[in-house]
Amino acid sequence: MADFRLSDIDQQILDKVVEVGNSTTAHTRYYEDHEHEFPPARLEGERGFEEVFPLFGQRKPDDTPMMTFMMAVSIARGSTNGVVRGLGLAMPQGRASGLGNAALQSAGTAEQKAKWGNLFLAMSITEPGAGSDTKAISTTARLDGEEWVINGDKIFVTDGVRCDGAIVWATIDKSAGRAGIKSFLVLRDAPGFELVRKEKKLGIRASDTAAYSFRDCRIPRDHMLGDDETVPKGGGSAAYKGVMKTFNMTRPAVASGGVAKAKGALDFATAELAKEGVAVDWSKSFNQRSAVEQKLIEMEADTEAATLSVLHAAWLNDVRKPNNLESSICKAKGGEVCRTIPQAAMELLGGMSVSHDHLVEKYLRDGRISDIYEGTGQIQRLIIAREILGYSSEELT
Repeated sequence: MADFRLSDIDQQILDKVVEVGNSTTAHTRYYEDHEHEFPPARLEGERGFEEVFPLFGQRKPDDTPMMTFMMAVSIARGSTNGVVRGLGLAMPQGRASGLGNAALQSAGTAEQKAKWGNLFLAMSITEPGAGSDTKAISTTARLDGEEWVINGDKIFVTDGVRCDGAIVWATIDKSAGRAGIKSFLVLRDAPGFELVRKEKKLGIRASDTAAYSFRDCRIPRDHMLGDDETVPKGGGSAAYKGVMKTFNMTRPAVASGGVAKAKGALDFATAELAKEGVAVDWSKSFNQRSAVEQKLIEMEADTEAATLSVLHAAWLNDVRKPNNLESSICKAKGGEVCRTIPQAAMELLGGMSVSHDHLVEKYLRDGRISDIYEGTGQIQRLIIAREILGYSSEELT
């Protein structure tokens, strides 16, 4: 049975993560306003994650499973006021944790994981004409001797500027639909691979997002993830399903970012209202509380529900159980509270909430993307309905 109560050492780690995260608060607005700049390796006054790593060594086998715990870490880190840093990118194990790394771990061979596991890999799926509908991918990969030749355009590649390479989704047979889609590792120095631009965005401005162009881009034959070059007849595709399983790992992580922004906005609103003497009095009954108190309770309950859905999906992955349904549930829920909780916080705080001097409006903008990438909230609800009702994608679209 899942038990998400934290051990003492796990709680110490979360507390330390929050301390480190808040140490860069003074720089948050600078990188918000100068998104063309990359934060340096160390900011003035920053407390590094090296303070956190020794605590991981004190964890016991019966502490919270690792992926589940890292979701809790992600929520704690993302809800702080500082410049967001990727704790996972510097984990003591030396394994990188870009979105592309999840694809490598999910669909790559043992040899590929060993060869490329320490690289920082982005995930390159979205195209100008193909967003959530991955079947519409038009980027092509053609086998020419012992090389794949890739042609197409990709947009909104998270960490696409700083990564060592990207896992690129392309089709080897357009007529086969999803069965023709494969994933390929393209390193940054591959001939024909161009970084077109760094995108300007509504939120998460300190996170680099890139657009790519592939023009007769050549990569070695063994850079296709997995070892299945066949195109199944009849529409099925083990390779496509294998790559899609990546989302069962990454959707909880993306959802945790949305929950983090909800929690950050809730914490901010709670603290600001407390300064004015407005706080939830738990000794009072429902009909004795003010409307503001009741709203804070509802916001806390919704944020907690979203948190538990993320932890549950991650826990299923930790114990090697199917989590396709639960990953979509947490992604839909995380993508919802990232909008509703910051918006409710703004309504409670009034005019101050839209000021650049306060961070609550930033939580709303930064969290908004959580409902869009890795499959929109609408797509997640379709997946949930199919799973519960037993429909195929052809039967329910």
